[in-house]
Amino acid sequence: MSLDSVRRTLSSHFHLTLTIFGVVLSLHSALLADDNWPDYLGPNQNGHAQANNLPISWSETENVTFKTEIHDRGWSSPLIWGNQIWMTTATADGHKMYAVCVDKNTGKILHDIHLFDVEEPQEINSVNSYASPTVAIEAGHVYAYFGTYGIACLDTKSGKVLWQRRDLVLEHMEGPGSSPVIFEDLLIFHCDGTDVQYIIALNKKTGKTAWKNQRSFPHYEDLIPPLRKAYSTPVFAKIDGNTQLISTGAQAAYGYEPQTGKELWRVDFKKAWSVGGRPTVGGGLVYLATGYGGKSLLAIDPTGRGVITDTHVKWSIDRNVPNRSTPLYHEGLIYMVSDKTFATCLDAKTGEQIWIERLGREFDASPLFADGRIYFFDRDGETTVIEPGRKFKVLAKNQLDNGLMGSAAVSDNALFLRTETHLYRIEK
Repeated sequence: MSLDSVRRTLSSHFHLTLTIFGVVLSLHSALLADDNWPDYLGPNQNGHAQANNLPISWSETENVTFKTEIHDRGWSSPLIWGNQIWMTTATADGHKMYAVCVDKNTGKILHDIHLFDVEEPQEINSVNSYASPTVAIEAGHVYAYFGTYGIACLDTKSGKVLWQRRDLVLEHMEGPGSSPVIFEDLLIFHCDGTDVQYIIALNKKTGKTAWKNQRSFPHYEDLIPPLRKAYSTPVFAKIDGNTQLISTGAQAAYGYEPQTGKELWRVDFKKAWSVGGRPTVGGGLVYLATGYGGKSLLAIDPTGRGVITDTHVKWSIDRNVPNRSTPLYHEGLIYMVSDKTFATCLDAKTGEQIWIERLGREFDASPLFADGRIYFFDRDGETTVIEPGRKFKVLAKNQLDNGLMGSAAVSDNALFLRTETHLYRIEK
């Protein structure tokens, strides 16, 4: 064989090896991406998990891989990146606040970081905690938010605090609730208090303010302070080829341009406040609960501009609407569970009630669609598993020792559930 032939053969083999290596890397990255749970409603912010062979039944002694105690008190949901699970906790009196990281495979605590001391914490209501907002997470960084008490960016490997802000002060009245979300180089969250009402974006690398937009609802000054607050978390949606940030505050809901904070549309619902659930996107519409006072579920066409209350609200209902959990959209149906007892299935196009059934007691966690089933988690630690569809069919009921306030995470075909006292990995 000539020297040129040898060179050509070696070159061909080299390029083939690079191609195979690239395919392997791509597959590995895809698998890692599928195993991440970077938002408390999952990778697509919609309560859907890509999983197979999830357990349908469990207990304190069945299908539990680990059970790790999480100190103090916090209702934030567990988020997962790689082999790490992150959440927040705080002392019951609100004087000390922490970020906690658990190994996803073993349940071992990897980091327990004391972030903030608070000399005079505000009072909270009996169902809230000082660590209810869920973190935001991405490769290498986690962002722990405690509402008025501060936000910190941490290095996920070392636990080192890279930056923090403690100047975004507001009066929650009932305690913190809204969680931050990541968009490109921005960290975005709500500040809907009794005293101030705005949405803000920070540069996620530096913590500096990138934009800030006051809520445009025009009559906050005419309302008593409790009617001005809200606890919802925004979501992103592709509308006519562009990304919108969809956000619910007290008295109104909004569509924003996430890059700039420019308001695109607003729907006024008035006489409604303290909403904790997030908007749900599906079938070209946005579904959102309005909160206490004038509690309704609205179906909104988000293609309008300006104040679209009278033109783009397609339907509304006002029975058994959740205030704290987020409705779930799946194959043209809306599934939701009220704060107390009732689960409802609606036709997503018309709002027609398909069925309504009594489940556990009280609900804060959002429902989950995974492995062809829907999971409802109540505050007493009971999970009801149903078959999706126009007929109500219970597949299983499962009980853990303590209540579920945060929403479930899914990774490696396992459920991760945080109760009032522990984090569980549940799998077959």
